[in-house]
Amino acid sequence: MSHDNHTKKFQGLLRQLFEFECADLDFGVYRIMNHKRQVIERWITEDLPKAIKEELNRGTLAEQQQARQALEEARRKVIETLGEEALDAEGNLAEQYRNTKVGQEYLEAFAKATHAQPAEALEAQVYNHLYTFFSRYYQDGDFISKRRYSKKERYAIPYNGEEVYLYWANHDQYYVKTAEHFTDYTWKAPNGVTVHLKLQAADVEVNNIKGEKRFFLPVLDGITWDAEARTLTIPFQYRPLTEQEKITYAEKQEKILEKALEAIPAQLKGNAEALAALTAERRRDAQGNSVSCLEHHLRQYTARNTRDFFIHKDLKGFLSRELDFYLKNEVLNLDELEAAGEDLAEGWCQLMRLIKRIGGHIIDFLAQIEDFQKALWEKKKFITETFWCITVGHIPEGFYPEIAANEAQWEEWRDLFHIHELPKDEWSDDLDTEEGRIAFLKAHPTLVLDTRHFSQDFTDRLLASFEDLDEMTDGLLVHSENWQALNLLLEKYRERVRCTYIDPPFNTDDSQFAFKDNYRNSTWLSLMNDRLRMGAPFLTSDGSIYVHLDHNSNFYGRFLLDSIFGSECLLNEVIWRIGWVSGYKTAADRYVRNHETIFVYGRQSQPYFNKNKARIPYTSFSEDTIRSEVESIKRTWGLSGLSPLRLKLTFIDAEGRVYKIGLTEKEGAYNVEDTWNCNEYEELHSNKIKRNVAEYTPHGSEITQKPEQLLRRVIEVSSEKGGIILDFFAGSGTTPAVAKKLGRRFVAVEMGSYFDTDMLWRMKKVLFGTQVGISKQCGYKGGGIVKVIRLESYEDALNNITFDEESGQKALDLFGDEYLLRYMLKWESKKSETFLDVEKLQAPFSYKLRIHRSGETREQPVDLPETFAYLIGLDVEKRQVLHDGGRRYLVHRGTTRDGRRVAVIWRETQGWTQADYERDARFVAEQGLTKGADEVFVNGDSYIEGARSLDGLFKARLFGQEG
Repeated sequence: MSHDNHTKKFQGLLRQLFEFECADLDFGVYRIMNHKRQVIERWITEDLPKAIKEELNRGTLAEQQQARQALEEARRKVIETLGEEALDAEGNLAEQYRNTKVGQEYLEAFAKATHAQPAEALEAQVYNHLYTFFSRYYQDGDFISKRRYSKKERYAIPYNGEEVYLYWANHDQYYVKTAEHFTDYTWKAPNGVTVHLKLQAADVEVNNIKGEKRFFLPVLDGITWDAEARTLTIPFQYRPLTEQEKITYAEKQEKILEKALEAIPAQLKGNAEALAALTAERRRDAQGNSVSCLEHHLRQYTARNTRDFFIHKDLKGFLSRELDFYLKNEVLNLDELEAAGEDLAEGWCQLMRLIKRIGGHIIDFLAQIEDFQKALWEKKKFITETFWCITVGHIPEGFYPEIAANEAQWEEWRDLFHIHELPKDEWSDDLDTEEGRIAFLKAHPTLVLDTRHFSQDFTDRLLASFEDLDEMTDGLLVHSENWQALNLLLEKYRERVRCTYIDPPFNTDDSQFAFKDNYRNSTWLSLMNDRLRMGAPFLTSDGSIYVHLDHNSNFYGRFLLDSIFGSECLLNEVIWRIGWVSGYKTAADRYVRNHETIFVYGRQSQPYFNKNKARIPYTSFSEDTIRSEVESIKRTWGLSGLSPLRLKLTFIDAEGRVYKIGLTEKEGAYNVEDTWNCNEYEELHSNKIKRNVAEYTPHGSEITQKPEQLLRRVIEVSSEKGGIILDFFAGSGTTPAVAKKLGRRFVAVEMGSYFDTDMLWRMKKVLFGTQVGISKQCGYKGGGIVKVIRLESYEDALNNITFDEESGQKALDLFGDEYLLRYMLKWESKKSETFLDVEKLQAPFSYKLRIHRSGETREQPVDLPETFAYLIGLDVEKRQVLHDGGRRYLVHRGTTRDGRRVAVIWRETQGWTQADYERDARFVAEQGLTKGADEVFVNGDSYIEGARSLDGLFKARLFGQEG
């Protein structure tokens, strides 16, 4: 291979590492990479080769090149003086010429240059070693840990003397579970046109889409062209197909794409500029056929789950360690070094230093990109929406006239609770009048008010009417990726959760989450490891965690839990028998699988365990009381001649009481074993087996099979009333539903669309008091308050990155490669809203991010006050809104985990003068907003006595620092 080919091969790898193939994409991490694409290309094609050449032309390597040149000159003199026969094909001098002056000069030059390599060969070595090193760890967009310890390409696993060590390929990476489709997809066409594929909400009734597969479909009549901005927008919907579409497309996304590739350009006839952007060649396929920009990007856009990926936790440390290892084991050849002699040893060292230095530059740049994504992932996310679900019995009657006038709320009640079918009396019979509605509210105190249907002023006044808001709130529902939710909530709930139950995605080939190519087990382990480790500190010292798994992953889960909690903290391995078996399960030639595994671990070796709740009371009746009936059955069945026959007869009533036949009549209790649903005392069948539709949510048959009775056992045995229950794989919301019915408080996290259609829907039913599941058994009647928050997603964070190109160019001119390779992304993006631009805290109620919700991306305010309260772990007792003329004040008063009384004051200060700050201080003093507080925080500057700015602390806590 020629020198140029070695160079081009390595440069091609670098372009792959720096994702040059995505150069036309203009969103998320791709927009970040494209920000300095030209600068990076110049570094690859000009600066890097120049640096390598300069190093090869100095020091010992330069001396070796001079020795080769001296040898070539001596060889020429030998041939001119002694003739060509004086040297053989290998350059050896004939014996008879060794004592001549020319011959001696040649031998001396030959000795010095024997092991010196040509400059081209040295340069090829550098490129080949760098290519070999970086390509061995890079695979499909991620760096996979594959440490090799010999030239035979066998792998070494990091090991510190543990008896058993669990290792997987992605152990040092975050698994980033994101949305299942691109929410914002933008590319820049070769002619400079920006093409934006935009997902819009599909107007489809929930009942019409239950259980149906969804597809991406272009909205052809919604295509728009902005001539001034040179932007083409093509809207899509992600929805089920109509009956006609099912016939047309045969329920295949590929068929939809084929039609779209014809239909979209057809909509743009006469618009040459837009058509050119779509039809330009993007690449060629494996058969050499041209693939247009539109076709390439449509396939990228519609590929499900392609955005799930990994972020390395310490890419620089990993690659730097591996480069040292590589240099010592594969570049430093001791046999060749010994043969070369001491004179050439320095050249070998210089070559190694060159490879290490160039490799280090590349590592610095790769690490800068990876660390930037890591910082975005680890950053605690903003709360983008906060609302409450409150039963009207908790609401002062002074609010009832406003509730009576809110048509949106009454419409929801008609749909959700069928209020038109509820009992009425002469006072609440007419729901079309204010009087009738108010009477109806008084008669039905468990109607659930959703504050989203009301104005901000109404919500402010309502919440201010509660004297201990957090204490009155029964639970928290969080719409978020679960690692992100735990990351934000940790300060508030650290060591406060009595029991955690999770039913994570099983390690199967279904579509619950994407697997990284051939790393199915490694992907699952990375997903679980980080979330279990983040969830562990939530538990009280006597708390416990239940992890529900199946046969695909229970052995991996056991290793993980042992490594996190310690093997001595395993309380039980519970086997849950799913229920009776039938259908396809019985057709296979094997034992019928009919169980799942629940591991129970404590924060300590003996966590809280309510033994009384782990016993099932029963009443036993003597067999003699039904002897005649039994004899009649034996005769009817033809069994009267057989003896002995064992009689087992058990009844379980609607309240769960057990009645059985025994030898004697007595009251007793069955001690629950670690095999559940395996005897006559229990009915803990899977919902999918017993078809308990009453427990299902709109999509419950698809996402849950855990009955409420199962969660009742877990919660009652491992917590007391008032204790906090956590579930960060909440699905349809069985855990929070049962926790509420049992008088526990809860935190439940779910990221999917099921959050609104199922979990929130279910919790409103629970608060209303709908009698399903265990409601009758535990006497639950409804009522309560539930808080709901949504968090900024990782993609939202990416899409809110902005760059300060002017200051970046100045820094690049001043610091050159050092800035490009190490600091560029962090420096130029530091004022991005997702990183908290503290200057904009002067207007905290209008701080905005671009957020993707309900199929659309739009700019909306984020809830900075709520976010800050969680960051400092504040238990809010009083949430109060006051007005000083046109100025709005939002005040949180409460207690932090260390017992400090804290007041947090928020107000708009943009454009304030000294007089405004003086007025501000007077108002706060007159209202007594800081009275009794040990610490007072305020956004921005202030003259408020004893107050300090929260701005720096907010930013520090956002990035996990104390401040």
